[in-house]
Amino acid sequence: MRLGRSAASYQSRAVLVQYLFATPQFVLFLLLTIVPFFVALPVLFTDQANYTDPQIHHVGFANFTALFTDAGLQAEYLPALRRTVTFVAANYLMIYIFGLSLALLMYEIGFRGWFFTVVYLPLMASGFATGFMAVMLFSVSTGTANLLFLKLGLIQKAIDIKSGTGTSIILPILVGWRWAGFNMAIFLSGLLSIPRETIDAAVVDGASYWQRLIRVYFPQMWPSFIMASTFCLIGSFGVFDELVAMGALYGGNEEAKLLSVFFFNAAFRSDRLALGMTMALETFLPLVLVGVFMQRLQRRLQY
Repeated sequence: MRLGRSAASYQSRAVLVQYLFATPQFVLFLLLTIVPFFVALPVLFTDQANYTDPQIHHVGFANFTALFTDAGLQAEYLPALRRTVTFVAANYLMIYIFGLSLALLMYEIGFRGWFFTVVYLPLMASGFATGFMAVMLFSVSTGTANLLFLKLGLIQKAIDIKSGTGTSIILPILVGWRWAGFNMAIFLSGLLSIPRETIDAAVVDGASYWQRLIRVYFPQMWPSFIMASTFCLIGSFGVFDELVAMGALYGGNEEAKLLSVFFFNAAFRSDRLALGMTMALETFLPLVLVGVFMQRLQRRLQY
């Protein structure tokens, strides 16, 4: 009985410690995300132009219907939506090219703290900084990457990162490389949760590495796949800093004008703050529903 009480007391303290570690993050999320969201809700029903607008009028649901009735907004929104969806698909591929491959490498050779640190370092830099690094590497005349690829004969002409083709190719690679460590951690947690007995049994049965991947590893990694997909979907729609570095705001790079840039321009550069916030919310809500569905699916597969 005494041992049972000691175990229960230890478990209670462990749970309490976990909640204490999570509390600062929860408080910051509450103060910086949830509270501002509800404070800003009344703005959606006004014609507020900016934060210093002296005359604000109630317009009802006009901001919510503008995206469906205003041809001018649609002419900007639909191309931005197309570019964003294309980027999401390419970025989704990058999480497997970078994250999954690195996780498999670390899992097979053994965990290396220094390797994990090196892969995770790009996430420590801001998206703005990494975006400008890419711009310098692919400068048409002096970019190191361009000069190297030309020297090796891999390309016939320098890649212009601020062109449509250059942005559509380099942007997903840049974002995938920056988030490689984060995605690697998700996939590595899924790999480490696989019972070693099932892998050893597959080896004894003579299964090749590719057969073990398809029939042993991946079926038991579905929760990790869904979690990585959720983060990729939501994170891809929130990419902004890299786009600014690539000339989305002032460089005239149309291919870099994804939905995040469109909302920023509408809210802050065109003095349509309430309208920009409303359009962002209309795009955000479907993502929330998809995220909730994928989270429930992830929990069902995990438990």
